[in-house]
Amino acid sequence: MNGIPIGTERIRPFLPTRDFELSKRFYEALGFEKVLDGDVAIFNAGSGGFVLQRRFDEDWAGNAMMQLMVDDLNAWWEHIRSLRLDDRFGVPAPRAPAMQPWGLRIAYVVDPSGVLWHVAQRRDRTAQDR
Repeated sequence: MNGIPIGTERIRPFLPTRDFELSKRFYEALGFEKVLDGDVAIFNAGSGGFVLQRRFDEDWAGNAMMQLMVDDLNAWWEHIRSLRLDDRFGVPAPRAPAMQPWGLRIAYVVDPSGVLWHVAQRRDRTAQDR
């Protein structure tokens, strides 16, 4: 044992927002659970989550990426497609799932601040996908 306490730890990265209210609506539309709405907004996403903050830096937002590993990418894609995110939120049209050279099948979604989400199909018997 390396002495690090183990329990119910959760990692929540902070994400930038150009328009805090628009970003909150975007993530609510995707179906993430908003568990705090105040000076920051905290969203749960599966066993993890993220914190939206009222701070925007173009370089940071344009280079930020998040990965959401899912059990059924086809179902997620149908959900994402049905939301018409580009029409409703002025974001680039989501990109349909495709196999990537590094072995993951991924759909891409960009949030209103430019953060790129990789919605990836979890692979069976692959430790790093759990």
